[in-house]
Amino acid sequence: MAITTSAGRLDFTRKTLLGQFTRLPWALILLLVLMGVIGLAVLYSATYTNPAEADLPMKQAVRLAAAFVILIVAGLVPIKWWLALAWPMYFGTLLMLFGVEFFGTVGGGAQRWLQIGPIGVQPSEFMKVAATLALAAYYHKRLTDYSGGLLIHIPALLIIAIPAALIFRQPDFGTTLALFASGGILIFLAGLWWRVIMAILAVAVISVPLVYSFVLKDYQRERVDTYLAQLTGQSVNVMDDGYQIHNAKIAIGSGGLTGKGYMEGTQAQLDYIPEQHTDFILTVVAEENGFLATSGLLLLWMLILGLGLAISMRASSLFGRFAAAGATATVAFYILFNVAMVLGLLPVVGVPLPLLSYGGTVMLTTAACFGVICAVHLGKDDPLLSN
Repeated sequence: MAITTSAGRLDFTRKTLLGQFTRLPWALILLLVLMGVIGLAVLYSATYTNPAEADLPMKQAVRLAAAFVILIVAGLVPIKWWLALAWPMYFGTLLMLFGVEFFGTVGGGAQRWLQIGPIGVQPSEFMKVAATLALAAYYHKRLTDYSGGLLIHIPALLIIAIPAALIFRQPDFGTTLALFASGGILIFLAGLWWRVIMAILAVAVISVPLVYSFVLKDYQRERVDTYLAQLTGQSVNVMDDGYQIHNAKIAIGSGGLTGKGYMEGTQAQLDYIPEQHTDFILTVVAEENGFLATSGLLLLWMLILGLGLAISMRASSLFGRFAAAGATATVAFYILFNVAMVLGLLPVVGVPLPLLSYGGTVMLTTAACFGVICAVHLGKDDPLLSN
């Protein structure tokens, strides 16, 4: 009779982890590393003339390194563990959102952060991943045990709506919009009927005046007013509400086809654009590198997102398909909203550009999303989750 020693089990575990490590989707991971390095270069150009921001690229480099460690570790977590953790993560993050409501710290005019010892966390960002996993776990169970129907989607809507309401109160309209968008994609993929989708959209359109008048805060209404004025060609006060978008358009337009050259952007180097190292970092890319390089950057993101969707479609389990699709959609809506905001196609809603904008929370969220995608890739043939 064979006897397995502790040393033998340890050696087996090491070989198993090494095997899983080599099977990670390295094409996807290396493209993400490339995007992160590009982000560091752009961030340096956006901040090096400002002594108060000169240390931001180094801080971002440390965060980037930590994010990729988290991505790899999350990717090596067995997919059945992610399924088991989905609901605890969701309710834990929901509890943190309630904590923000009562004990949150205020920054930038919004109460979005929860101070846990020396660390400040933004639970609304974590909810993007937690809600995706909860929806994936919910549909994995419901669509496996029961046939689809309209009523099956009501709990899914609540999974999104409850945290979205708490996030909107902070206020954080951008994250609220992103949560509804990525969650809505999963509900659509779960088989929500087109006529129901059209009815929901009709109700949403009809509700716009009521939301504008009675739900939005004054500064949010001002942003919407500025956006509509610019969209319809009306004059706006470029020294007030329209300042940021006005200068963003100048930066993008002045870049032309090939740009002014790295670290040569006038708008960027003279700090004409507020938050150019965070939400408006795309203006630095466009001014210094031009339309061609900016288009190439967005095409690189499209390639990354396409690989994420390909992993989703190859998963043999409903949980894997929904988790990878939801994680991909979460990052996709970050990019979509940020680009549309910078171009003036959406109101300024404070959505960063993943792996380019300075910030730790969005970096962690992006790493977690792609970590889940990597885990789905490794567990795509897991027989315990097959339907």
